[in-house]
Amino acid sequence: MAKAGRMQTKIATPRHWRIRFLDHLAETSNVRTSAAHAGVSVNRVCRTRRDEPEFARQWSAALAEGYVHLEMEILRRFREGDVKTADSERYDFANAVRLLATHRDTAAGAKARTRDVSSTEVRASIDRKIEEIRRRVSRDQAKERQLP
Repeated sequence: MAKAGRMQTKIATPRHWRIRFLDHLAETSNVRTSAAHAGVSVNRVCRTRRDEPEFARQWSAALAEGYVHLEMEILRRFREGDVKTADSERYDFANAVRLLATHRDTAAGAKARTRDVSSTEVRASIDRKIEEIRRRVSRDQAKERQLP
C-alpha cells in the first residue's frame, strides 16, 4: 500500500558540478552565475559549503583566485588606459580598489584565525603540554611527601 503524502522527486545533479562551480567562481567571483553554470541551485552549493569543510576551503580558494583576477584586471586597465566598460560606461576604479582593500583585510584576518599547522606541529604541541602536566604532577607529589 502506498503512503499518503508528498511524492519526492529526485533531480539528477550533473556529475562534476563541484569542479564546474569552483572553476567558474574563480573566474567570475559570482556564486549565482557559477551555480547556474554548474547546473545546480544556489541553495545546493551553499548547503554543500556548510556541510563539507573541504568544499568550503575550495570555495574560499576560488574566491581568493577571483580577487587575484580582479587585481590583474585593474592593473591591466591602468596600464593600458582602458577606462571604459563593455557598455561604454566609465570603469569604477575607486570601488574596485575599495573592494580589493576590504578583501585584503578580511583575508588577512581569516588567515590569522586559521593558521595552517602541520600534524607534526600539533603533535609537538600536545607532547609539550603532556610534559608540562607531568612536571606539575611530580612537583605536587614531591610537596605532598614533604608535608609532616
